[in-house]
Amino acid sequence: MNGNRPDDILNAQAARAQALANSALDIVTRLNKESMYHSPVISAVYARIRQLAHLAYDAADHLIEAGDVLAHAQAGLPMELGDGFLAVPSEQDARQEIGRRFTLVSQLTALGASDAVVTAEQYVAERRHYGYLPAHQPPTLSRTQSRTLLAVARGEVTISNGRPWNRREHDNFSISTIRALESRDLITREDCQLWLVDERVHLSPAGRRDLSAAFAYPRPAAPATTRPALRPSGAPQPARSR
Repeated sequence: MNGNRPDDILNAQAARAQALANSALDIVTRLNKESMYHSPVISAVYARIRQLAHLAYDAADHLIEAGDVLAHAQAGLPMELGDGFLAVPSEQDARQEIGRRFTLVSQLTALGASDAVVTAEQYVAERRHYGYLPAHQPPTLSRTQSRTLLAVARGEVTISNGRPWNRREHDNFSISTIRALESRDLITREDCQLWLVDERVHLSPAGRRDLSAAFAYPRPAAPATTRPALRPSGAPQPARSR
């Protein structure tokens, strides 16, 4: 785990899960201050945000409980291991419980980032439908930069041995694209304790603002290239003008 103590990792991850839940509820509070028509889409946005908050709180609880098992094992203190039975957990018990809790946490939060992006896009599109556009204009990005920024928002981009990787599409990204977005303060990196992963890539506050604004100004679809229809064999040739 990159040399970090398991209890430090558990505490840090629990704190991040709690911060995520608090941020989601803060968004609900801010939305409540907005004057808007609560259409079915907006109601779904509220539901998705509250769901994310509850899932994040549940994830934090699992991490805290895993930390308790580890602390009792290290201190040799008894604790309830189920059905009211008190025993001192062994180091193996603690490792198994930590693994089980991490699996639960990953299942609870697996769709959190991508669902948050969908929710943001739905909210901005619905507000645009009623004539409300963000005051901030989205930046001009290439298609590759836009695609990378969206993948980062979905929590799909990690870096190993200096090479970015899209976990969803199983595809390598260009490190030059990552650096270009970093130079514009749209993304940030952080060290990661996962096996075979050196860094995670996240949106910066400016990146979240710019991506949200881009949802209100969707990129127009590329024009389709059409070819002249083939003339059936045997069809009469058009007369040439002289």
